[in-house]
Amino acid sequence: MHIDRIMLWWIRCIGVNFGRNGDNLPSPQNVVSLYKKCGIKLLRLFEPNPDILEALKGSNLQVSLGVKNGDVQSLASSKEAANQWVNTNVAPYKGDVNFKWIVLGNEIIPGAEGIYATQAMKNIKDAINSIGLTKTIVTTSFYMPGITTSYPPSAGAFTKDVVNVMKDVTAYLLQTGAPLMVNVYPYYAYTSNPKDIKLEYATFQTTNTVVVDGGLSYSNLFDAMVDSVYAALGKINAGNVSLVIGETGWPTAGNEPYSSKENAKTYNKNLIQYVQSGKGTPKKPNQTIDVFIFAMFNENQKTTGIEQNWGLFYPNMSHVYPLLNC
Repeated sequence: MHIDRIMLWWIRCIGVNFGRNGDNLPSPQNVVSLYKKCGIKLLRLFEPNPDILEALKGSNLQVSLGVKNGDVQSLASSKEAANQWVNTNVAPYKGDVNFKWIVLGNEIIPGAEGIYATQAMKNIKDAINSIGLTKTIVTTSFYMPGITTSYPPSAGAFTKDVVNVMKDVTAYLLQTGAPLMVNVYPYYAYTSNPKDIKLEYATFQTTNTVVVDGGLSYSNLFDAMVDSVYAALGKINAGNVSLVIGETGWPTAGNEPYSSKENAKTYNKNLIQYVQSGKGTPKKPNQTIDVFIFAMFNENQKTTGIEQNWGLFYPNMSHVYPLLNC
């Protein structure tokens, strides 16, 4: 049966990023109401905002709260700074907001601030434990330029500039059992090489094997990219670190013909159905992954082009394309 609109009530592991680089976005209360109306269970914020955190009180949404990249060094250098950050941005809301994750930075590895991620995670974890949020997950954010190659997936390895950082990060994640947050965009891989990568492979439209890697078969690019990260983790003795996908999605405009409403709808619809199926990747078939779609709204203060056109909704809260049943 062809499905144009999808309910998320039965999906426990799909969320949507709430980016705020727009001057015409809905009020926090209306945003929270829209998440609930659409059955979106997980909401990711890139940095604290007291108005949004107030609006989230009593919502039962699972929240991923980010730390700005520019704050990570100070949080690493001072337990007092970490305690102050938690006391300001988490403690006042802890009884009414479900903080599932605290994420140190976004796409901070690779990057200059990445070297501070491990100590910052430790300090923030100690600070949230001290206010009783012992189940809140503390992690950091990695993205694909830190992988030397994702083809074939088993060749995945961390680049020389991040391998030592990733050894420290993963050693800590293995201690706490927290997943690594990774941003994975098949869109960028596809548009960088449309001659060799087919749109159908990038948008979950193929059912037949496209890539064979050893004994593993791949029918979509998302799986291949995620497994290249798993392969890189295995090469630094961190194969037991799990993943959460912090961002993925497809733009609707700005780089035609690759960006379009139809391609975005196809990618995100099939992504949701893929996650809903409960399947893992070929390398980790029994390990399901939480996934955050980027993003809830088109954001007019981002760079002109595709950056302004990742939203599921316009700022007036109408659908950019039919996807969610709300």
